[in-house]
Amino acid sequence: MSKTILVTGGAGFIGSAVVRHLINDTDHTVVNLDKLTYAGNLESLTPVSDSDRYSFEQVDICDAEEVKRVFNTHQPDIIMHLAAESHVDRSIDGPGEFIQTNVVGTYTLLEQARAYWSALEGDKKAGFKFHHISTDEVYGDLPHPDEVEPGTELPLFTETTPYAPSSPYSASKASSDQLVRSWLRTYKLPTLVTNCSNNYGPYHFPEKLIPLVILNALAGKPLPVYGKGNQIRDWLYVEDHARALVVVALNGEIGETYNIGGHNEKQNIEVVQTICAILDEVKPKDSKYAEQITYVQDRPGHDMRYAIDASKIERELGWKPQETFESGIRKTVEWYLANEGWWKAVLDGSYQGERLGTGS
Repeated sequence: MSKTILVTGGAGFIGSAVVRHLINDTDHTVVNLDKLTYAGNLESLTPVSDSDRYSFEQVDICDAEEVKRVFNTHQPDIIMHLAAESHVDRSIDGPGEFIQTNVVGTYTLLEQARAYWSALEGDKKAGFKFHHISTDEVYGDLPHPDEVEPGTELPLFTETTPYAPSSPYSASKASSDQLVRSWLRTYKLPTLVTNCSNNYGPYHFPEKLIPLVILNALAGKPLPVYGKGNQIRDWLYVEDHARALVVVALNGEIGETYNIGGHNEKQNIEVVQTICAILDEVKPKDSKYAEQITYVQDRPGHDMRYAIDASKIERELGWKPQETFESGIRKTVEWYLANEGWWKAVLDGSYQGERLGTGS
């Protein structure tokens, strides 16, 4: 049965992938609620914006009256809450916005959802869900292969891993996760939580590692690698993540947490070298792109390894990633080469690829 799904942050990187998937691959109606900060871009939704099942509301999740109006106007069946400040480096430079959006904004949304849900009746009330989308960074970091005996089996993040956030960003997301769980326990609001690994793919704002490296490489600029580049991340193609989120929103059990990962642990330096090798092949130049790699001072408090055990969502809900890192990263590089208009418009704005998050 078709549902009305309210996606907060639907003009962001992951949010726009969720909206495109819902419009292109399901029959559900989508309401995109987005403040349109620097990282929100309606051009990421051009492929679906003409659909009669799509509508957009420019609203700040901290604005209780406007959130209430959107709920009352559109009568959503499911809330998918993705709106968040999300860049660790920016959180180091300016933590206040992260507390305001990620903590106060989530609180505001929860309270308005509770009031809205309390007034529902029958099947509409019974079927309501509040799905909070979060990050694996709330868990802190894991032992790195360089720190243990060779052959030692390395642990993964599971849904029961204790929280130990390292940055203002991850601390704000950990706070919002716990607010969501407490609204279920205290007020019985039907909530569930997902925590994902690092996303990459089309329409990614170029402050993040992969799009920054692609665009700097094309521009002939240095490719900045923090520290030794041996930090390990589990990479998840954004369209795989979008599919997982919709599966959880529709079929996940209330009160449960689902970890979503790509089973692709890579050192940052490997990621950068892979991008350079693909560019050498598809857009060759006189020199090798890897010659632009430059090592810079590491980020303060940098987590050394993230890796997710995504067996629960596969076992219980039947989701697993379709893209390998190799197939996904090639698709990503080719998308940036084919969509110069999108990223040039982004770079004409406030962000020009400068270093963020030095903590000064």
